[in-house]
Amino acid sequence: MIKRYWSKIPLEAIIWTTSLIILACYNPNTDTHFSLCPLYNLGFSFCPGCGLGKSISFFLHGNILASLAAHPLGIISVCILTIRIIQQTKNYYRTLWHG
Repeated sequence: MIKRYWSKIPLEAIIWTTSLIILACYNPNTDTHFSLCPLYNLGFSFCPGCGLGKSISFFLHGNILASLAAHPLGIISVCILTIRIIQQTKNYYRTLWHG
């Protein structure tokens, strides 16, 4: 019975929630950071996604203008991720209670 509940845990929601918590704890005002961006790590100076994490972090710290300056899609990304987390969690509880 427990295995049935564990197999339906919304891993996607857990990953997105953890990511947002990490970005909320990150200080966006620092210049040094670790990057997972493959283009940045290959030495390219332009990447359409660069600045998105910093933008989300600025937004989660309440600095909307800096968020928009870092990447214009940061605020929209937080909204989309929050909606996705809610959807995944609701689906989990729906299957948990209704089988």
